[in-house]
Amino acid sequence: MNHIFERGQSDVTLLLLHGTGGNEHDLLPIGRMVDPDANLLGVRGNVLENGMPRFFKRLREGVFDLEDLIERTDELKAFLDQAAKELEFDRDKVVAVGYSNGANIAGSLLFRHGQALKGAVLHHPMVPFRNAALPDMTGVPIFIGAGKMDPLCPPDETKELESLFKNAGADVSLYWEDGGHQLTHREIEQAKSWYETHIKAKK
Repeated sequence: MNHIFERGQSDVTLLLLHGTGGNEHDLLPIGRMVDPDANLLGVRGNVLENGMPRFFKRLREGVFDLEDLIERTDELKAFLDQAAKELEFDRDKVVAVGYSNGANIAGSLLFRHGQALKGAVLHHPMVPFRNAALPDMTGVPIFIGAGKMDPLCPPDETKELESLFKNAGADVSLYWEDGGHQLTHREIEQAKSWYETHIKAKK
């Protein structure tokens, strides 16, 4: 997978996953805001939709191609496993930071491989798939940032995702913005505050 890696001063690696139409560079500034000391691994999705990079196909807006989602999720996990060896970072200390489509593939990674991440910051995620037995996520810290007026991810969907994570044992923190699907500076600041408590303080 196309990626960029910036080595930091700590043993934590932030896996940065862009939204539709983004690339491996998009979330680098956000990664630096969340943790100035971490390694940063920005990854570009392998799927193109009308020329725009994504991490998996969708049938239409809000409706995922589940077969492709599963395949791409496992592909991302395999990439992480290999990249940890090649780039020499601690595979057990990878925290995902994803926005929109990137948050969805990060959520799917947890749904399929519960301990694949040390934690996750999910900005405006949806439920990756339903009616599946979820793995044990006991103790995995997850931050969800959501918009009360988000047209792509309505509040009921956010609450459903929170419930699914919690039922699998994850430690979920949900933050609401008043706006829609956009990612605000205030939401990033909330994610940073959460990260310092739930990730940095527990290293």
